[in-house]
Amino acid sequence: MDEHESNLTDNRHCPSLIRGIDRLRDSSLNNGLAFSREDRQRLGIQGLLPPKVRTSEDQLKHCRKHLDRYEKNIDKYIYLMGLLERHENLFFMLMEKYTSELLPLVYTPTVGAACQMFSSLYMHNRGMYITIFDKGYVYDVLRNWPENDVRAIVVTDGERILGIGDQGTDGMGIPIGKLCLYTALGGIKPHYCLPITLDVGTNSKAKLDDELYMGIRQRRVTGQMYDEFLDEFMHAVVKRFGRKCLIQFEDFANANAFRLLEKYRNTFCTFNDDIQGTAGVAVAGVLASLRITNKKLINNVILFQGAGEANLGIAELLVMAMKEEGISEAEARSKIWMVDSKGLIVKDRPEGGINHHKALYAHAHEPIKCLEEIVRTIKPTILIGASAIAGVFTKEILQEMAKNNDRPVIFALSNPTDKAECTAEEAYTYTDGRCIFASGSPFPPVTYKGKKYYPGQGNNSYIFPGVALGVICSGMLTIDNETFLIAARALANIVDEEDLSRGSLYPP
Repeated sequence: MDEHESNLTDNRHCPSLIRGIDRLRDSSLNNGLAFSREDRQRLGIQGLLPPKVRTSEDQLKHCRKHLDRYEKNIDKYIYLMGLLERHENLFFMLMEKYTSELLPLVYTPTVGAACQMFSSLYMHNRGMYITIFDKGYVYDVLRNWPENDVRAIVVTDGERILGIGDQGTDGMGIPIGKLCLYTALGGIKPHYCLPITLDVGTNSKAKLDDELYMGIRQRRVTGQMYDEFLDEFMHAVVKRFGRKCLIQFEDFANANAFRLLEKYRNTFCTFNDDIQGTAGVAVAGVLASLRITNKKLINNVILFQGAGEANLGIAELLVMAMKEEGISEAEARSKIWMVDSKGLIVKDRPEGGINHHKALYAHAHEPIKCLEEIVRTIKPTILIGASAIAGVFTKEILQEMAKNNDRPVIFALSNPTDKAECTAEEAYTYTDGRCIFASGSPFPPVTYKGKKYYPGQGNNSYIFPGVALGVICSGMLTIDNETFLIAARALANIVDEEDLSRGSLYPP
């Protein structure tokens, strides 16, 4: 029998090996004060808890009161992570009951601040840290994980965490947060999930100079050694947990993200959420917007601010969707324009710097560097930003979008919130309330000229937990882009007329 099929040493399947105190110390077994008096006597925990017996609902109320005492979101995050380590079931019950309120605390935008402070906040271990010094022994390290039946892994090397950059091993907050949503939103059992950070060093001077930093104190390993380490990791996962174990790549730098996805997508059960998950949720928003603009997708001109993994992933999925509307791939690409740090991406650009992925969207045109001038010249109907440049959608650009379109579509997808290309209020104000707006981070409702708008948040959590659940349930061995287009269409179809009338391109 393969190791991943054997659970004989797992206490979860051998109740006789579990002592009474273990039920209180193990987050997955602990019921807190919800243990009845009979259970306390039967399980050998009588006297190990205060005498009060509380229902699960009472415990939820108690947790909510604790949570509401904290004013800062980062303090709420710390409380919730502590609860997860003490009482896993109660944590997920709380997440299920207050999903919309707790999602921004457990995931974006608060998780970004948590990653920046991760080493100083460190109190409990969750997941695995595999370092470049473990090269040659990665499988042996993975054997130390107590669960044999792992079905989903979220892994990062911490180099490009959200819009805040290289966080090294402190990027672990992302895999932990993502897998919390696998359970809270996808219903995948917590013990099937394993967060992993691959520590190959960090190029962040702030991290290297921080005496509390928990990661390797060296600059990042790159090149052949990095590739060999990643390859060993992928094969070690399959050997330890089986071919059907899902490996979600998260927050790798652009160059590595595309390269690793191309290398492994056809031979491993893997996807990259920053490329494919972001694409799915953004395309869902675009498809929903067509019901307001009354246009076909192929009748739009789309301009992307930023040409990183998120926008390139969105563009590729849009091309696939346009082809389904009956045009060629070349025609579809001609409707998509991209702007990077050097300006509009065009053929024969003097500055160069166009890699293979960007070159697919390089059109014959004079070079233009200023985004406002680009918008004025290209006249896009849809403007999408995922460049982590705060405020790049200026008043003049938003006004130009409104001048050229009755209902301009504007997506400011960068997160955390302080990296957004514009705020919801700016978008509605400078387009005279006519824009169709979505963001990557949450914005409060906006009242403009007596009408209240509820901007939708294009959050990847609409996509990746459901995709993961489908992959696990169906036993998929590889995951193609069509999976994410199907997910995008499904999400767009959930948006009802009431959502659209409120200004939201996404369901609650």
